[in-house]
Amino acid sequence: MAGVGDGDGWVRTASGVRRWGLHGAAGLLLVADGDGGAPAAAGPHVLLQLRAGWTHLGGTWGLPGGAVDSHEDAVAGALREAHEETGVPPGAVDVVGQRVTADLGGWRYTVVLGRLRAGSGASPSAATAESDEVRWVALDEVARLPLHPGLAPTWEDLRLWTGDAGRPGTGRSG
Repeated sequence: MAGVGDGDGWVRTASGVRRWGLHGAAGLLLVADGDGGAPAAAGPHVLLQLRAGWTHLGGTWGLPGGAVDSHEDAVAGALREAHEETGVPPGAVDVVGQRVTADLGGWRYTVVLGRLRAGSGASPSAATAESDEVRWVALDEVARLPLHPGLAPTWEDLRLWTGDAGRPGTGRSG
């Protein structure tokens, strides 16, 4: 029976690479500025997660996210996973768009771009043992961190895409 949590597990892509998420995976690229909960100094920030040392690729920074369940689309999966990992409720996020950043023959990773609603009261924190830390990071500081190997090669394009977070209804291209 399909349902909650049925996306957890490893798959082998058509090229033989192992990836997490039986139905693919998704992450939330959450953008905020001083009025949305991130530090007010110097412009927009994104919420990043430091993967716990015991996890696959632990010690790297990435987007909160994970496996998509069979009954979810990428947006629902990214919002659920981000809530589980950071405590940010889906209702505190205005989804701006989504973009597939990896399509590996039967498995794909989708980045969901969202903006934290001003006044939402959301206060992100490391909500599970999967995270050593959750932090708002200034856009210009992200590339200086040890990024997850799935995020690192796409970061520059994603950084540019974050400009769409201020314009609802944009950024839906893949």
